[in-house]
Amino acid sequence: MPETLAELSRFLESQGLPCLIDGDGKIEIHAANTLEDAGPGEISFLANRRYIKHLTSTKASAVVVSQDQSRPDGLTVLRCAEPYAAIAMLIVRLHGYREHPQVGIHPGAVIHPSAKIGDGANIQHGATIAGDVVIGRGATIYPGCYIGPRCRIGDDLLLMPNVVVYDDSVLGDRVTLHAGTVIGNDGLGYAPVGEKWHKIPQAGHVEIGDDVEIGSNCSIDRATLGKTVIGAGTKMSNLIAIGHGTKIGENCMLVAQAGLAGSVTVGKHVTLAGQVGVVGHITIGDNATVAAKAGVASDVPPGQVVLGQPALPIRQKRREIAILGKLPGLWDQFKKLPDRVKRLERHVAELTGRGEEDADA
Repeated sequence: MPETLAELSRFLESQGLPCLIDGDGKIEIHAANTLEDAGPGEISFLANRRYIKHLTSTKASAVVVSQDQSRPDGLTVLRCAEPYAAIAMLIVRLHGYREHPQVGIHPGAVIHPSAKIGDGANIQHGATIAGDVVIGRGATIYPGCYIGPRCRIGDDLLLMPNVVVYDDSVLGDRVTLHAGTVIGNDGLGYAPVGEKWHKIPQAGHVEIGDDVEIGSNCSIDRATLGKTVIGAGTKMSNLIAIGHGTKIGENCMLVAQAGLAGSVTVGKHVTLAGQVGVVGHITIGDNATVAAKAGVASDVPPGQVVLGQPALPIRQKRREIAILGKLPGLWDQFKKLPDRVKRLERHVAELTGRGEEDADA
C-alpha cells in the first residue's frame, strides 16, 4: 500500500530520525529507487555529493536529502540529519525483507534422527542435517545445504542454497549465510618435513556470534586448536577468506575479497575495505579502518586509518604518494644536471681566467 510522504516522515520520527518535509507532504510513495532510475510515486536519496548532478534531473516524487541541501524548483525533499540511515529504514518500510517459502520440513530433506530442530523450521528438499545437531526456532534452510555433526545453532537461522557448516561449529541467533559459503573447513595447517608437507589435524572449530551476516562464497577456517571467532553483529561481503584461529570482534565490516591469514586478532567495529590482505599473528585495534587493497603486515593501533602496501597511517601514505607523483619531473631535472654543471664550470673558468683543463680538474 502506498503511503504519503507525511506518513513516512512520521514513521522515521518514531524510529529516532526526525525529518522535515520541504514541499508536498501529501505525495503518495509506493517504492524507493535510485536518483537515475526513480519515477513518479518513488522516493530516492542523496547521501553522496558526487551524485548531486542527478538531483535536478531525477523523476522521483521525493528525495531524502541532508538538512542544508538546496532544493531544485518543483522537487519535494525530505530533510534529514542522516539521509542514508533514513532511506535504509524507508526501503524496509516500503519493500520489506525477502520472503522465504513456508514449506515446513520437506520430505526430501535428509535429517538424522538424533538432530533436534526447533519450532517453525522451513527446511527445503536436498538439505542434509547430520547427527547430534541442535537448531533453534525459525530456521530457514535452502536446498543443497549441509550441517555437520554436533553443530549448535541458535534461533532464526538463514542458510541460502549450498551452504556448508562443518562439524562442531557454533552459530548464534539470527545468523545469515549466503549461497556457497563454507564454515569450519580445514585451515592451511601443514608441517614441513624435509621437502614434504605433512597435514596437521585441524582439531578446533568455528564460533559465530548473534546477528552475523556473511556473503556468498566465503570461507571461514576452523582453528587448528581452540576456535576461530566471528563476533556478534559483524557483516561480511562476498569472497572473503578467514584463516584458522583468527578472532574478529563485534560489529566489524569486511568488504569483498578481503583475506585474513591465521591467528589474527581484529578488534571491535573495524572496517576492512575491498581486497585487503592481512598477514598472520598480528592485531588490528578497535575502530581501525584499513583502506582498499592495503596489505597489512604489522599491528594497527586502535582508531587508526591505514593505506597502501605495506599499510601505513593514511597521512604518511598520502605524503609518500604525493612525493612519488613528483619523481618523474625530478628525474628529468636530475638528468639535466651534468650538462648544467659543465656549463657552470666553463663559465667560472672564463670569469677567473683559468683554462678549460683547470676547470675540469
